[in-house]
Amino acid sequence: GSHAQLEDTAPRIVEHPADVLVSKGEPATLSCKAEGRPTPVVEWYKDGERVETDREDPRSHRTLLPGGSLFFLRILHGRRGKPDEGVYVCVARNYLGEATSRNASLEVAGE
Repeated sequence: GSHAQLEDTAPRIVEHPADVLVSKGEPATLSCKAEGRPTPVVEWYKDGERVETDREDPRSHRTLLPGGSLFFLRILHGRRGKPDEGVYVCVARNYLGEATSRNASLEVAGE
């Protein structure tokens, strides 16, 4: 018999992140939700570079939520720069392929 629902499927993004404007020191969430079988692994990239989350660095202020969204405990923003400001994409991967979300920009509101 054909058990179509059990076939492995490449990832697809079902919820894309949206642009956010955040005041510094405030929390923020960039949404991302992917479907696929096996369940895709989600990674975030900011300006083309991989975003480290608390899974790699326990001191990180960024947490990868179980569904794949990226949560900022507080937006860092100092005189020396705006480490969280930039363009983010989420990438979902499994062995069948990968899917990339739309770009979402995170901006820190002016002082």
